[in-house]
Amino acid sequence: MISPLVGFLGAALLLMLMKAIVPNKELYKAPKGTEPPPFWIRALLVLTCTGVSFAHGSNDGQKGMGLIMLILIGTVPTAYAVNHAVTIPQTQDFVAVSTQTADMLGRYVSPDAVVGDSRDEVTDYIRTKQFTPNTMLALRQLVNGIGTEMAIYKELKAVPQEHVRNFRNDMYVVSEALRLMQKSGNPKFSDADAAELKNYKMHIDKATKFIPGWVKVAVALALGFGTMIGWKRIVVTVGEKIGKDHLTYGQGAAAEITAMVTIGAADWFGLPVSTTHVLSSGVAGTMAANHSGLQWTTVRNLAMAWILTLPVSILLAGGLFWAFRHVG
Repeated sequence: MISPLVGFLGAALLLMLMKAIVPNKELYKAPKGTEPPPFWIRALLVLTCTGVSFAHGSNDGQKGMGLIMLILIGTVPTAYAVNHAVTIPQTQDFVAVSTQTADMLGRYVSPDAVVGDSRDEVTDYIRTKQFTPNTMLALRQLVNGIGTEMAIYKELKAVPQEHVRNFRNDMYVVSEALRLMQKSGNPKFSDADAAELKNYKMHIDKATKFIPGWVKVAVALALGFGTMIGWKRIVVTVGEKIGKDHLTYGQGAAAEITAMVTIGAADWFGLPVSTTHVLSSGVAGTMAANHSGLQWTTVRNLAMAWILTLPVSILLAGGLFWAFRHVG
């Protein structure tokens, strides 16, 4: 909801700044037919387009990679549930860190704590976010068990097929519990112990939260080929149908720089944004700053698409899940 406003205002202000700093009239003219722009303008647009592409991939690419990994982990858990690229020295380091962490957590365990199933206890904590004395004991037992199994297997790829899924689940549950504890500040750890837990979480995440190189390449190629195939409709809409006048080189550069910075910042802070929202609102902002006027029909359609996307997706996915669950 915020990113379109950032795109609109940022691109408008940037265009006005560009006009003050770079008064070259060529930059603020619309393309003439198929005639190419001057070389320096073409270089500028290639640079800004590259920045948008990189930012777009860093943000939207995560969705494709996440979906592929979910499918791989669900269908081929023995190969992709845990990171087989972790080396023997790294495994040895993990075992040592696990032992240290388990000993440290032991100092926070209440003498009255009693646990039946450690994973169930920690899973309940993740679901309810209610920390109890039993939670710490269960967490310590899980950490100790993971470290012991790692020491036995020596490498992640040596974990028996029938144990891989449970092994990954234990790691994931521990990582999520530690994340919640760090976020809530309950229980209160000393600075040294908090740093030790952060280091342990980094080690455990490396074993479960990974993406193979070929998945990254596949998603990058899919995004690239998809843009190459469907570019014309996007270009016509953005370049000709948002404003009443054709987009100029300067407006395009301002909108792209704004989109690049906004999406890149969102990626850095882990915030999901839409490239389409930011870029199209940036173009609208340059039209307003240039006093070109807006085609309100297109703006209204874009706004309606933005507003309806989330609730429609939620209702459709929820309805399908309910239907599949009852049919199954």
